[in-house]
Amino acid sequence: MTSLDLALIGNGTVGALIDPRGEICWTCFPRFDGDPMFCSLLDVRTPDRNFGYATVDLLDFDHQEQHYLENTPILVTRLYDSRGACVEITDLAPRFDQHGRVFCPMMLVRRICRIEGTPRIRLIVRPATGYGERRTDVTNGSHHIRYIGDSVVLRLTTDASITALLEETPFFLENTITLMIGPDETLQGSVSEQGYRFVENTTEHWREWVRNLAIPFEWQEAVIRAAITLKLNTCEDTGAIVAAMTTSIPEAAHTQRNWDYRYCWLRDAYFVIHALNRLGATRTMERYMRWIANVIASTPGGNLEPVYNISGGPVPDERVITTLPGYRGMGPVRVGNEAHEQVQHDVFGSAILAATHMFFDRRLAHRGDTVLFHHLEALGERAAALFDQPDAGIWEFRGIARVHTFSSVMCWAACDRLARIAAHLQLADRADYWRERADRIHAEISARSWNESIGSLVSVLDGDRLDASLLHLTDVSFVAEDDPRFAATVRTIDRVLRRGDFLLRYDERDDFGYMDNAFLVCTFWYINALAVIGERQRARELFEVVLARRNQHGLFAEDIDPRTGEQWGNFVQTYSMVGLINCALRLSIPWDEAM
Repeated sequence: MTSLDLALIGNGTVGALIDPRGEICWTCFPRFDGDPMFCSLLDVRTPDRNFGYATVDLLDFDHQEQHYLENTPILVTRLYDSRGACVEITDLAPRFDQHGRVFCPMMLVRRICRIEGTPRIRLIVRPATGYGERRTDVTNGSHHIRYIGDSVVLRLTTDASITALLEETPFFLENTITLMIGPDETLQGSVSEQGYRFVENTTEHWREWVRNLAIPFEWQEAVIRAAITLKLNTCEDTGAIVAAMTTSIPEAAHTQRNWDYRYCWLRDAYFVIHALNRLGATRTMERYMRWIANVIASTPGGNLEPVYNISGGPVPDERVITTLPGYRGMGPVRVGNEAHEQVQHDVFGSAILAATHMFFDRRLAHRGDTVLFHHLEALGERAAALFDQPDAGIWEFRGIARVHTFSSVMCWAACDRLARIAAHLQLADRADYWRERADRIHAEISARSWNESIGSLVSVLDGDRLDASLLHLTDVSFVAEDDPRFAATVRTIDRVLRRGDFLLRYDERDDFGYMDNAFLVCTFWYINALAVIGERQRARELFEVVLARRNQHGLFAEDIDPRTGEQWGNFVQTYSMVGLINCALRLSIPWDEAM
């Protein structure tokens, strides 16, 4: 049965998901939001429909092993037959510094090596096109095969037998063969030598990147894997950060909660760059800063949308794709996302909180100035005008509009940070202007978000319900960590939203009914909140429990079934990996105490 026990490889241009037996089951070309030419993750294989993947079929297969090369996103899969013969597959997307810039082509490299015995294999490469509508057309030369899709032509260059690939005939693997799947360009030089060099250079690149991370003493492996994963979800060309690599993995079985996450949510991206910045990965933040600055400058009147495509343009209108049946046959498969049409007032805070780094972080090569500040003021004016108006909220309700506390708080954060930036730029009149607005908004939210009868902050102003976003209020400094109202809220949320070891987003009926699966980042927010209110040991214990629910490669999807521990939702989910990093940074013992 298909599961999310998958590995992610990538390089900032493309990303691929690979299953435990080495099948490439998801890759979009020419970029993260492109046509999924390897799409078996969302397909159901039948005799009449058997394409959209690439694999190494070991005859007489017995078992497999799989792991990442340490501190890299390079995946090694070993396949064994019943006689002990072994084949090793090394999968990567090349990424390294070359000629003064990062070389990260639209390319997957697969090296297949005989380790032991006389393994007999069959190479299968069957790209699809048109979102799984049909197989690509195929042409070939003496050392390459061209797969002609609707939007891109892929070229597979190899030192394996072209006939064996085209006819998918079995053969004995004697040494090492290399497959390079990438742009329709002639490869210069030996395929074998190029493949070897790509592995060596990419390994060195990632290990050097990891060496520069400021990681906590405890949970180092988990944090490193999470950081690499966040980096893989960042588009090297534009700086945009996608929420996940996939579309339409359901949040729970048979729920219709299937969404396309291959776009850049301002909210999610802020969390990502904030986490990476805490680890010292400033270049990712700088690239995103340039992306968000261009989005802001191109937005008339500060009317930000919640989500943009990788280029910074509009997300496609949401539509259902009928050519793919969906994960385990659980459609619909959606392309585009209706969220770009929604009113979500927290986007102003997300954008300004991200941009604030540009004014205060002295490590950055390009610093914020008065020109950028005045662009941000347009967002602040929108935030001040809309903080007490209904919206779809952080959970993107499709049929419900309320004055959500989290959205209101993020509008306050927009004004508060503008006051701090103005003071930093020595713009005294603007600092006073934004401080007055921030203080006024803070006072109103504080009065209307506290429900005395239930003794808790609430998710809607003047309301009586809770949601997990309230756990995030100390992180944006809206309430102090020692505020007794926050401690009371954490305990109330524990009673209302916790299911076993995990937390729901909310506990009420929405557009699609009730949700039983837990949202993983909410559980991390809860762990963080426990530490904030002094329950550090309990937080550490729960953190260990949640870490044990990662898949075999240390990765998280969006949701988890609190009863079975099975992961659901789009994969790999940046929100979840951010939560892991933030909790590890808060809970780890300091280096000077540990050594």
